[in-house]
Amino acid sequence: MSHKLYPKPTPSQRIKLALHYLTPQHTLTRLAGWVANQQWGGATHFIIKQFARAYKINWQEAAQPNPSDYPTFNQFFTRALKDGVRPIVADEKQIALPADGSVSQSGAIQANQLLQAKGHSFTLEDLLAGDEALAAQFANGTFITTYLSPRDYHRVHMPCAATLRQMIYVPGELYSVNPFLAQHIPNLFARNERVICVFDTAFGKMVQILVGATITASIRTTWAGIINPPRSETVRTWDYPTDGEQAIRFNKGDEMGAFLLGSTVINLFPHNAITLDERLQENAETRVGELLGTVN
Repeated sequence: MSHKLYPKPTPSQRIKLALHYLTPQHTLTRLAGWVANQQWGGATHFIIKQFARAYKINWQEAAQPNPSDYPTFNQFFTRALKDGVRPIVADEKQIALPADGSVSQSGAIQANQLLQAKGHSFTLEDLLAGDEALAAQFANGTFITTYLSPRDYHRVHMPCAATLRQMIYVPGELYSVNPFLAQHIPNLFARNERVICVFDTAFGKMVQILVGATITASIRTTWAGIINPPRSETVRTWDYPTDGEQAIRFNKGDEMGAFLLGSTVINLFPHNAITLDERLQENAETRVGELLGTVN
């Protein structure tokens, strides 16, 4: 994997980067979360309409297709889709994409290095909050990073049948995760706040990580609700039973979480466990349920 220097930003890009570093991300995010959760009636519906127009939201896909159906902006942003608009790949060996968006990067994990953007990478250990034992299980494995833009559907689904083993909340920065900043902020995904979900599957462990960002007011999961806020200053870990009635099991395509305002999903698979669909190159469009790869 390349270890070239980061692309040298232009003067205007340096100003943009400096402004982003200087932005009080946590304060701005708390404010955005508060605004997005207010029930302001007609004012809320006006904001939703303007946002939907600006980002060309496809109302035909939404289970509730009218702005007035949503008491808060957050309820609109995490809107459900109509049944059947995201068919899930059906073959037992097919792995499904977990989110609408676009591929930031994908491919082989080189020893413990994942590609963030052209010319730079970050380590499994950094991404997984220093858990060397967990990181070792994905050495030389496969990864895919999916970027969700503001216009995308923001619920996250399961790539395959799985049983939840562990959830880890990692505090961190709230840098934006758009492609420009991914090219210029070192270790972006390993520095940002994130929720790491570890699953047992038929082909071994799988990790699905929900990465926070500026204006991502919170991350929620279907089994634990909203994880943040409150925002802890330390790593928090939850372990779950993998047998018996208390085990939390998912079928392929089941919803597992959502972003209350947008971000990124990273999936990790063990060495030689799956083969990624060759279509999933940088910037390729993704839709929940489409083919991510095939079990080897």
